[in-house]
Amino acid sequence: MPGLWMGGHEFKGRSGEREFAVVRDEFDLVLTLLRLPGHGPDDGVEHHVWPIPDGPLDGTQLAGVMRLAQAADDALEDGRRVLVRCYHGYNRSGLVVAHALVRAGHTPEEAIRMIRARRGPWALHNELFVEYLRAGLDTARLLEELAE
Repeated sequence: MPGLWMGGHEFKGRSGEREFAVVRDEFDLVLTLLRLPGHGPDDGVEHHVWPIPDGPLDGTQLAGVMRLAQAADDALEDGRRVLVRCYHGYNRSGLVVAHALVRAGHTPEEAIRMIRARRGPWALHNELFVEYLRAGLDTARLLEELAE
């Protein structure tokens, strides 16, 4: 999806060593699912933080994921550049990006395929997150809240 990026807080640099991904002002909106000090973004860049585990989510956490996906879609509609990031940039960020793609009209399977094609086959390897997407986050949220 043009204008939408998915990533993490580390990457393998040209030397082959791990380097920190520090966001400055490359994006108009940064959605962070795991915040690490010193990783940006710069002051003046819209930044939403919603820490979630890379595991089972409760209803409140799922509601936050849904709000972040909506913020991404709204920003994209306005022509803004959006980064969704977690630690490695595969599961938590993948859940938000996939839900944003579903909100934009893609099926969950299309969204999962698109993410894996662009980010790598290991993206969204958390099967629980894939189940959430296939059931629909609204449904998953209701079921989690009933179980509490």
